[in-house]
Amino acid sequence: MRTRIFQLDSFTTRRFTGNPAAVMVMDEFASDSVMQQVAAENNLAETAFLVPQGEDFRLRWFTPVVEVPLCGHATLASAAVVMERLHPGRESVTFHSISGPLEVSRADTGYAMNFPARFSETIAMPEAIVAALGVTPAEVVLNSFNYMALLESPAVVRNLAPDMTAIARLDRPGVIVTAAGDGEYDFTSRYFAPAKGIPEDPVTGAAHCMLAPFWAKRLNKTSFRGFQASKRGGEVHCRLLADRVELRGDCVFYLEGEAEI
Repeated sequence: MRTRIFQLDSFTTRRFTGNPAAVMVMDEFASDSVMQQVAAENNLAETAFLVPQGEDFRLRWFTPVVEVPLCGHATLASAAVVMERLHPGRESVTFHSISGPLEVSRADTGYAMNFPARFSETIAMPEAIVAALGVTPAEVVLNSFNYMALLESPAVVRNLAPDMTAIARLDRPGVIVTAAGDGEYDFTSRYFAPAKGIPEDPVTGAAHCMLAPFWAKRLNKTSFRGFQASKRGGEVHCRLLADRVELRGDCVFYLEGEAEI
């Protein structure tokens, strides 16, 4: 089987920054084991698999080691593939996924994605989080997807060197760390998910589904400009819309070709 493959850098306007994702367009999904092998071969944070469904598409995401329930940067890349390559000039697309229908439309700059919000609750300080991060957070919150730790400052977030082995042993697949912004941004964050085969994700759309409602309570507003301070770095514009989050970003095409599976 031969299938079209695209690789894009998401949440950026400059190649070699943001978060790279592979997008593969198929007539039908291959078996789970084959798609997992393909994602491992691509060796990117996520590979998105697209299958047409009428005017819409079905969408699944795989890291090199596991299928995930939601991925922002690979959805952004998939939207760019649909609207710039498969159907040039198209203004919007709906992806049907395990997280429900995800609508993406053109925006003034880049694309706007409509995702489910991920609310969280404050918990008692977990000793395992303190040990894994090597610092004591001001607060730790939790939902069924991730832990999130509020740190003292953007500098602490940027300079953090967590114990990835300890993070991989936690009872959630990932840890978001965040701090209030330093003027240019409303908040700064990073995301670690070694249990998913991603020691540090460069720019994480799904993490911002948790970050947006968290910061809405603390900053008393609903629109934010966030910066994910990974080595590659990336900017995410997000807006809380009741139980949904709008994420805005751009993409840059890097590779286009055909894969033989």
